[in-house]
Amino acid sequence: GRNMKARAGWAVAMAAVFVVLGADARPGHAQGAAQAAVEPRRGPETGLPMPRYVSLKTSEGRARRGPARTHRIDWVFTRRDMPLRVTAEFEHWRLVEDHEGQGGWMHHALLSGVRTTLVMEDLAAMRTQPQTDAPEVAHLQAGVVARILRCEAAWCRIGVEGHRGWVARDALWGIDGHEFLD
Repeated sequence: GRNMKARAGWAVAMAAVFVVLGADARPGHAQGAAQAAVEPRRGPETGLPMPRYVSLKTSEGRARRGPARTHRIDWVFTRRDMPLRVTAEFEHWRLVEDHEGQGGWMHHALLSGVRTTLVMEDLAAMRTQPQTDAPEVAHLQAGVVARILRCEAAWCRIGVEGHRGWVARDALWGIDGHEFLD
């Protein structure tokens, strides 16, 4: 049989949001050293920076071993809006990977420029303002996929299931350290 793997993103859980009434303070985790600001290379097909992030436009996206429908399917993404990183381009195909480095070649029609993020830190605090002492409005489970509304140096404003707020950037996957979105 085929060595095809179904992929529901990171947790099978849909975007679960917990309203916070008085949470205990948890120290955040720092991720790696600061990335050097380097001029990104450009994709040969689109002229867009690479690597870059996109999201899955459909509820199923097949990742293939090579850039054609004749290539074997190695991975199937099954979570609409999942953020993916584009690392290469060939004609109408994009080489994508998820937060774990899994993926393959996908047809560009399955991908969207809408920016989403994956919450990596369990019970990440969503705050009213981009500061650690701002009131918490919710806690997000690891695996939640949210729409990126804006990103500053250390914080991103995100929206999920009608909730909006600021989350520490180092708790998220789907945006690089040098990117500022407005």
